[in-house]
Amino acid sequence: MAKYPVTRTTTPKERPDENNLGFGKKFTDHMFLMNYTEGQGWHDGRIVPYAPFELDPACMVFHYAQEIFEGMKAYRTADGTVQLFRPVENARRINASGERMCIPPIPEEDFVDAVKELVAVDEDWVPHAPGTSLYIRPFIIASDVALGVHASKTYIFCVICSPSGSYYAGGMSPVKIYVENDDVRAVRGGTGFTKCGGNYAGSIRAAEKAEKAGYSQVLWLDGVERKYIEEVGAMNVMFKIGGKVVTPALNGTVLPGITRKSCIELIRSWGIEVEERLLSAKELFDAAESGLLEEAWGTGTAAVVSPIGEMKWNDREVVVNGGQIGQITQKLYDELTGIQWGRVEDTRGWIVKV
Repeated sequence: MAKYPVTRTTTPKERPDENNLGFGKKFTDHMFLMNYTEGQGWHDGRIVPYAPFELDPACMVFHYAQEIFEGMKAYRTADGTVQLFRPVENARRINASGERMCIPPIPEEDFVDAVKELVAVDEDWVPHAPGTSLYIRPFIIASDVALGVHASKTYIFCVICSPSGSYYAGGMSPVKIYVENDDVRAVRGGTGFTKCGGNYAGSIRAAEKAEKAGYSQVLWLDGVERKYIEEVGAMNVMFKIGGKVVTPALNGTVLPGITRKSCIELIRSWGIEVEERLLSAKELFDAAESGLLEEAWGTGTAAVVSPIGEMKWNDREVVVNGGQIGQITQKLYDELTGIQWGRVEDTRGWIVKV
């Protein structure tokens, strides 16, 4: 039985062409809304027609950026079933982000039910074409109308969905990444481990600089010593060095990616050692130049796994694995996407049916 009431749209939208979806451009017919009021808690969860918000210009989210979000997907299997990938992990992460940003937690069950029920209402928006999915964006914004730096007493939780095209429509290929020396993404004690908009706003300048130089992603260094690898673009990053997989440790500045976590669990189940530790740019580039660096890849919800073929740091440029997709990189992609789209049996309890 559904937990949340549904008000269905009277003006359904035309379905977009599944072969030309892009990312984050089209949105489904409905959205989920729930309000928070201090003293009352979260209340009035409901599914309503997708529509603009009406917010006061003095709304706190506009001025002090008290907001958080998540990114997840729904996948349609060959038999037409729609399923989610590890949604409880998203529920836990949004609450971890909320704790840092002074936003009250949402019960995990309520979060998952909100996503499941919204996707069920808009199930016919989940595309069928190979590699496509329904991107899901849950977010929370501070809604108090007041100027003054303090935690809001009211919030809006919203979930919207967008049919998404295949990330690798032209086939998976390695990308070029650029180590950023000037701007920093996060520092310990800050908000680097959260999914808050400010983290992404602060990364745009470096990303544009990298793009102008012909690189697809920025490889971020730590904000204090400016020498340790942290993340690549909007993804976590992993390297196979001397037979081991090395990835930056979660020390408060790195996003605890759900795809990252899944990759680590898979790699260890294959008998390959994974080290979560500090990794300097010098160690990484020395390993590349000596031949010890065997593979490099990013991990995230959108791409799942993104192979890295070239890297640049100052005047040092290296090619990884001859510019080819590595064996573990490909195996991770095949295993994860196989589970997500139902081609590989889920033996870990990662899949939740809608």
